Formats: sequence, structure tokens, C-alpha cells
Amino acid sequence: MEPLLIYKALSNETRHQILHWLKNPAEHFEVQCHIPEDVDFKIGVCVGDIQAKAGMAQSVISGYLLTMQKAGLLESERVGQWTYYRRNEKTIRQFTEYVQKEL
Repeated sequence: MEPLLIYKALSNETRHQILHWLKNPAEHFEVQCHIPEDVDFKIGVCVGDIQAKAGMAQSVISGYLLTMQKAGLLESERVGQWTYYRRNEKTIRQFTEYVQKEL
């Protein structure tokens, strides 16, 4: 875990919002029709769905997601032609502990 990368990733309002949306994806996104229903949000949320909710260009959202993944906040999984992102709860927990201890 690199705290400075996480701070940077969270310093953008949209990236912060994406992390919030992915905390409870069923509350913020429609059912994903291109994956089996029993899998649904367990593998994450499709980039296109995140892009549509954010209302920004897919290239911008892809860049944001990559920044968050490099910081360790997100994990990705590729299924066919789609890439799905989910929160990396282990890193988020470590960062929370770091902030409580260090600040």
C-alpha cells in the first residue's frame, strides 16, 4: 500500500464517487445484462456502466479507473470483451488503519 497514491486517487471528486458507487453497486447500477445473473456484481461493474453513470468520456473514466487500480483501491477482471472493476477491500482497510494510526 502506498498512501500517497491513494491520497492522489481520492483527491478527484469523480474517482471518489466511483469508489462510493462500487461500495454498494446494486444500489447505484442497473443489473448487468451481459453476465450471468448469479455472478452479477461479484466480479465488479463494467467500465461502460461506470462511464454512463459518471457522464464522462470512456477514455477519461478508463484513466480514472487505472489510477485507482494502480493505487490499489480497485481490482479488475476481464470477461470476454468487458472489463469489470470492484473495490479492493483489503487495501481500503489497510489505508483506513494507516490514517487512524498516522494522522
